[in-house]
Amino acid sequence: MANLKELNKRKELLSGGHRMCAGCASPIIVRQMGLSQEMPLVVGSATGCLEVSTTPNPFTAWNSSFVHCAFENSAATVSGAEAAYRSLRRRGKVKEEMRFVALGGDGGTYDIGLQSLSGMLERGQRILYLCYNNEAYMNTGVQRSSATPMGTQTTTAPVGKQSIGKKQFPKDLTGIAVAHRIPFVATASPSHWNDLITKSQKALSVDGPAFMNVISPCPLGWAYPSDKTIEIAKLAVDTCFWPLYEVENGNAWKLSYKPAAKKPITDYLKAQGRFRHLLRPENASVVEEIQKRIDDDWAALLKRCGAEA
Repeated sequence: MANLKELNKRKELLSGGHRMCAGCASPIIVRQMGLSQEMPLVVGSATGCLEVSTTPNPFTAWNSSFVHCAFENSAATVSGAEAAYRSLRRRGKVKEEMRFVALGGDGGTYDIGLQSLSGMLERGQRILYLCYNNEAYMNTGVQRSSATPMGTQTTTAPVGKQSIGKKQFPKDLTGIAVAHRIPFVATASPSHWNDLITKSQKALSVDGPAFMNVISPCPLGWAYPSDKTIEIAKLAVDTCFWPLYEVENGNAWKLSYKPAAKKPITDYLKAQGRFRHLLRPENASVVEEIQKRIDDDWAALLKRCGAEA
């Protein structure tokens, strides 16, 4: 990967002046991903926070070609653009080499756009799909998605005498992408910028589809001060709530980061208002269940990566 001095000379993919919330992680993630490349990128984004806040008509914050997509079809739309590009290249009508990126939040990726994503991965097209995962439908009012963690308070999974918030664990979308046996799948966090940029570089260099699932803290929906975004993202990694790893061709697993001392999940929960109710004595069993799932998943990941010791 290029060093900081070299990265500082590269053109930013996203300019200042966009209208994302203060402290939102998604523009940080997009900027880090964009710094991995010097060749032109063609970007498409599903309807969501990132799309509506960076392209208010008639303005745009994108220093690249950009395609507006509906909520469910970022992968399908960019697939069409990539197919057209390959056709034009074959006929000699486009000389310049380009790379293609489809973006989506967790709602447009885990739920509404899953069929579109799966089709793109199955066809083997040379596209990086990056999910900025803020774990709910933030753009429309913080409704729960299938990426929302168990025990989270959302507007459609409210907390009360009979409810702990969302009752289910999140869907393993990264595992679904791995099952497609595509060239590259990875998780990442904006708190580990070097890892995120390196993985983006690798994802855009493979001759085929790539998928990256990136945790994207949201001050509004997660209820924390806007200057704590990177701190929250790092806590997610250090508690192994969001482990960092990559998988090549569906079977070569590699651990990217192993905390020197794995922190308890309560450190992560205490930092966010959406989990405040879980710290009450009557919800201790829920926290224990969450911790057990994290511990079991972490042990299984270490085994797959051959990193138990």
